[in-house]
Amino acid sequence: MKIILVGATGAMGTYLAAALEKDHEIIRVASKDSDIDTDITSAASIEKMFLMAGPFDALISTAGPTFVGPWKKLNNETFRLGVEGKMMGQINLVLIGQKHINPKGSFTLITGALTHEPQMNFANASAANGAVEGFVRGAAIELGNGIRINAVSPTVIENSPQYFQYFPGEIPTTMKQLEYAFRKSLFGHVTGKVIQP
Repeated sequence: MKIILVGATGAMGTYLAAALEKDHEIIRVASKDSDIDTDITSAASIEKMFLMAGPFDALISTAGPTFVGPWKKLNNETFRLGVEGKMMGQINLVLIGQKHINPKGSFTLITGALTHEPQMNFANASAANGAVEGFVRGAAIELGNGIRINAVSPTVIENSPQYFQYFPGEIPTTMKQLEYAFRKSLFGHVTGKVIQP
């Protein structure tokens, strides 16, 4: 398969690219230092990315900037970090990508346990995650040509210990668990699902 991996230079993306490139063609996409540098907050940049990548079989997103910080610092400007990044950035990957994906292809977006297990300092991420999961469910019943869409929703991942302090009592998701959740979306038959590794 030809797989576009958005967020390829982050902790999740780096691991997934290494795990999948043994058997598949991986097009690494990130804001810098990747095969195709792309700003996912810009629809024009996303369109250019798809034109450069050409037709593809699957897209994985592990990207999505949000505002991390106390509630009192949330305002219209800071809240838009999650709206334009993790929410619309990922939604536009699908809205624009559906014109370029091969029949029976798939999209896999990233959300997180903050959707249903909120933590201090992450209200922006909780809201963005919830919007993306709603979009996945709604899009699944309308995408044509056998195209599937799912989201993977981990808790804090083991490769990001800098976030452990924000998730007291949570057992981190291992990278292997994360990989299998993405594999379920990539190679299985489910659609419209939020897969929790």
